[in-house]
Amino acid sequence: MPSRALAATTTALLIPAALLLPAPDVRAVGDGDPPLVIAHRGASAYAPENTLAAVDRAHELGARWVENDVQRTRDGALVVVHDDSLRRTTDAEEVFPGRKPWKVRDFTAAEIARLDAGSWFGPAYAGARVPTLEQYVERVERNGQKLLLEIKNPELYPGIEGQILKTLANEGWLDRPHLADRLIVQSFSVDTVRTVHELKPGVRTGLLGTPGVSDVSGYARFTDQINPSRTTVSTGYVAAVHSFTGPHGKPLEVFSWTVNDADSARRVTEAGVDGIITNTPDVVLKAVQGR
Repeated sequence: MPSRALAATTTALLIPAALLLPAPDVRAVGDGDPPLVIAHRGASAYAPENTLAAVDRAHELGARWVENDVQRTRDGALVVVHDDSLRRTTDAEEVFPGRKPWKVRDFTAAEIARLDAGSWFGPAYAGARVPTLEQYVERVERNGQKLLLEIKNPELYPGIEGQILKTLANEGWLDRPHLADRLIVQSFSVDTVRTVHELKPGVRTGLLGTPGVSDVSGYARFTDQINPSRTTVSTGYVAAVHSFTGPHGKPLEVFSWTVNDADSARRVTEAGVDGIITNTPDVVLKAVQGR
């Protein structure tokens, strides 16, 4: 194991979850600060989603946080792509015409590395590639950004939670500063969120969706956030979620998605959300900072 990975893993294991430093970039409930703005799949309104170009564009627009999606190839590599099929956001159909339905899990990492993940978005991005998770977090690190990582379709990839955590450790993302202030792992899968917490209790986690308030007390044992669609956000629901204490001794947070216009950004901000996930981080930053 490289020394960097060993140091990161050792550090993460030695720190009890409850002793993590308060995250200075996390909005304290009721403090009046604007919500965090998280660039959804990078600045995906302006560059092809989940590519390094989208990460860089988010950085240029002032987004301190980026969100991404992780899945696994046939030969076990972790790649950053949203759909379980490569068809929508790459030229897989043209490069591999006989491989319908072009599922991520049916291709090797080397095959996916051949694909153009940018031309579908616009000619300026021709030749952009599907990044590996290692490439993605290295770019986020280089830009000084923070990462909201979504484990996508975990039911298709048994054991992916541990594999992702191992990769993050190898890349230095499970040390104290990253755990306290630069990393959140989320999923729609309750089992996946629980597994991440059990494997690495110091990692902050988020459960996507809008569970009933009666269920939130159980989820608060292993998740730090409840992250609903903007269409289900209300002041009452956010306040109810905030009333529960998460596994790191702080009130549960609420990150809402996907908010792409100023009016919606102001509405969910008034409802009290702690973060806004958006394809247009510039629009949302302007809306929430100008309140």
